[in-house]
Amino acid sequence: MNTFIDDNFLLQSKTSRKLYHEYAKNMPIFDYHCHLDAKEIAENIKYKNITDLWLGGDHYKWRAMRINGVDETFITGNAADYEKFMKWAETIPYCIGNPLYHWTHLELKRYFGINCWLSPKNAEEIWEKCNVKLQKDDCSSKELIKRYDVKAIYTTDSPIDTLKYHSAIAEDKSFTTEVLPTMRNDIFLNIDKENFIPMLKELMESTNSSIKDLDDFKKAILSRIKHFNFNNCIISDHAFESIEFLDTKEEEVNRFFKRKVANDILSSEDINKYKTHMMIFLGREYHRLGWIMQLHIGALRNNNNRMFKLLGPDTGFDSIGNSLSAGDLVKVLNALEETEQLPKTVLYCLNPSDNEILGSIIGCFYKNGIYSKIQFGPGWWFNDHKDGMEKQMTALSNLSLLSRFIGMTTDSRCLISFTRHEYFRRILCNLIGKWAEDGEVPNDMELLGNIVDGICFNNAKEYFNT
Repeated sequence: MNTFIDDNFLLQSKTSRKLYHEYAKNMPIFDYHCHLDAKEIAENIKYKNITDLWLGGDHYKWRAMRINGVDETFITGNAADYEKFMKWAETIPYCIGNPLYHWTHLELKRYFGINCWLSPKNAEEIWEKCNVKLQKDDCSSKELIKRYDVKAIYTTDSPIDTLKYHSAIAEDKSFTTEVLPTMRNDIFLNIDKENFIPMLKELMESTNSSIKDLDDFKKAILSRIKHFNFNNCIISDHAFESIEFLDTKEEEVNRFFKRKVANDILSSEDINKYKTHMMIFLGREYHRLGWIMQLHIGALRNNNNRMFKLLGPDTGFDSIGNSLSAGDLVKVLNALEETEQLPKTVLYCLNPSDNEILGSIIGCFYKNGIYSKIQFGPGWWFNDHKDGMEKQMTALSNLSLLSRFIGMTTDSRCLISFTRHEYFRRILCNLIGKWAEDGEVPNDMELLGNIVDGICFNNAKEYFNT
């Protein structure tokens, strides 16, 4: 049988193997950032076939298929599911060196017991084997989650969402994984986007209110935050291509808001003043409620305008943007810190040249009794591969405390992506194991094992207070 993912996959030393097999391997999963659909979980669905589960919303795979010359018909188009799977099988041999190659085969091995590598030669056999398994009761959405001992999942949700599916999940006492919402509040800040006015209409409908000025807008936002808080939300999320801090007064921001409602064009300075003001307003509210604030920085989104018009966002046409403005990010954090209203915050950078910037910034803000109040989030999106994870952890260890790191997230839309935690854990153990065998740290299994267990699960559990 052709296989390359054996028990010691990615573990290159005796110490790394011991750390993984005796510590990391059996730790539960705390997935504090993903894009899973709560509806799929609440309804405990079974998937029609492996394409439905695997390719339906995975823009990582879509991107690879496009690069491999696959026609869009077989990616997001109306081709049959079997044909789409066969096109992925044609693409995967060319993904060697890309984490998709490892993820694909970890998923096949862990969830379907398939130990050979996928190719056009065996694609039909793998298609049939996966589909037979997917019809069994132990492959419903909830059962797939249970397979990896997932204790907590934090989805990413529109602030207009009713959260009815989260409520339904919570009512199922036989399902012990916590599935909690994250309030993704980008749309409140993005006054420069075309969807801002339509969002206002939705917000008025969801809050049964009239929004004529900034004060009305803030009251409606607070109503939605209250709704999320009532539904056990403790995390917010914001995505920034870049951050530009421009302080201003509320009266001025109110004028910007009214001009936008009247369809006036705002200058870039107006927009950045508005965003700064609203970010500080939201940050203070998160602090009041004890929420964690996530800032995802540096994605250059929707680069292909033609395809954006055809397919919309999050379809595989984003890239790494320019390096962040460290000074502006610090000003945002400091504005909240000055009034002692800086919430716990997780910072993610998409541009790996920012690793050392974030690794040093997180040490500037603290609170007694809280380990690493500001966290440097894991290698994200274009950095969640072996090289990217190692660089993020090396920067973190060089400049802060890797031992207090809250570990990996899947950042995925697919229910069998929890193997990414295994992938990360193997890389983590290999990195620390190498340090031990090179004599850079003590080869003390109790010390190193406790650190590994913390990064895999315990630190996140404590940080998010669950």
